[in-house]
Amino acid sequence: MGLYTLFSVLIIIVSVLLILVVLVQNSKGGGLAANFSASNQVMGVRKTTDFLEKATWTLAVSLLALSLMASAAIPRAGGEESSRIQEQIDRAIDPSQIPNLPTALPPDGNSNPE
Repeated sequence: MGLYTLFSVLIIIVSVLLILVVLVQNSKGGGLAANFSASNQVMGVRKTTDFLEKATWTLAVSLLALSLMASAAIPRAGGEESSRIQEQIDRAIDPSQIPNLPTALPPDGNSNPE
């Protein structure tokens, strides 16, 4: 399994987790934190929102880092292969080497252009 494939799988996993964490949050203070209204909990409402915010930022930064690493690990075509554009430039004909062929018949002395 290539490095690019590994990064791609990790990006998909982090993206799904980020979607789930964002959907659990509620910008009005509800979401997952609203379900924990009892006072005798290990994690209170404030700690839940702090955890969700930290999880969001951590997943977002890790998604960015994984994307940059995946772009660096993209498999390239073998070694010294040139691009298609460079191949076309190399195969192009030099315009100065093309013979100048007349495009019209030369006027001959017997014909009258009138």
